[in-house]
Amino acid sequence: MTEEVLFERRGAVGLITLNRPKALNALTREMCIAMKAKLDEWAGDERVKTVVIRGTGERAFCAGGDIRALYEAGKRDPASALNFYRDEYRLNATIKHYPKPYVALLHGIVMGGGVGVSVHGSHRIADQSVVFAMPETGIGMFPDVGGSYFLPRLPGEIGMYVALTGERLKSADVLYAGVANHFVPAQQTETLLSALEEGTSPDLVLQSFAESPKEAPLANTRESIDRLFSEDSVEGILAALDADGDEWAKAVAAAIRRKSPISSKITFRQLREGRNLSFDDGMRMEFRMVSHVMRGHDFYEGVRAAIIDKDGAPQWHPNTLAQVSSAAVKEYFRPLGSHELDLQPKGER
Repeated sequence: MTEEVLFERRGAVGLITLNRPKALNALTREMCIAMKAKLDEWAGDERVKTVVIRGTGERAFCAGGDIRALYEAGKRDPASALNFYRDEYRLNATIKHYPKPYVALLHGIVMGGGVGVSVHGSHRIADQSVVFAMPETGIGMFPDVGGSYFLPRLPGEIGMYVALTGERLKSADVLYAGVANHFVPAQQTETLLSALEEGTSPDLVLQSFAESPKEAPLANTRESIDRLFSEDSVEGILAALDADGDEWAKAVAAAIRRKSPISSKITFRQLREGRNLSFDDGMRMEFRMVSHVMRGHDFYEGVRAAIIDKDGAPQWHPNTLAQVSSAAVKEYFRPLGSHELDLQPKGER
């Protein structure tokens, strides 16, 4: 397992390297546990001034959780799959509350769980190859790993837009949206890392390395996104898109209609509620949601269609938004009693 995530101290830097390039650095439960333990250790190590996380290979920083493994585990026993989410969410919270600078060097694919181990850190540095997305509604899931907190806090309605459509944003848009807060070309990242190893604060180092990104295409559709995605339901958003009628709106509406109807509806409620929740309360809400997802139908059907059989033809249940009742949506947010997510279990406080 230690080969799947590497830890080393380089001068003043505690360096985490996700090391599953053939799997696009997808996260396993063991990786999440190891990363949290090392972060807790480094938090008390005065020699470590800054933590840096990166991914190996050219294709991805991290494409998310290991969905195939979760599919197989959940099919055998949903409770065993929930162990992954519990430990992943604890890792996300550790990063969010980390007492030292946490620098994510982003390249290639940054999706799902890869967002969770980067976006909550103090410094998110994108290079020119970054492709960001939260595509979960396309596999019968919802944008978790803290999406409840960070997505509603992106400018305007960008968070709802990327959550419901799964739209892929490239580097300029990632910076425009605030998912990343600095742009450094790929050819400069090793030099930047060397500067951090000297113990200089990331803010000072980035004064020398950060560059202005190119113009963001997202800026051209921002007014439409804010106007059309401000509706009070998924159906309302689709009606507004249909009424708008231009080619962009038609394509966006079609993208939403391809997603799991129940996932779209719970995602809408998740983001609207998340605007008023603390980070930790958002994570607890997400654990309630995923506890229901892993005992349902659409996640397994979505993964089957996308990854197992690769036929691209999921059979959602229910298969229309109209068939998803408010009572069904409410069930995903029901408290779990003694099974609620404990972000700092006994022995870690």
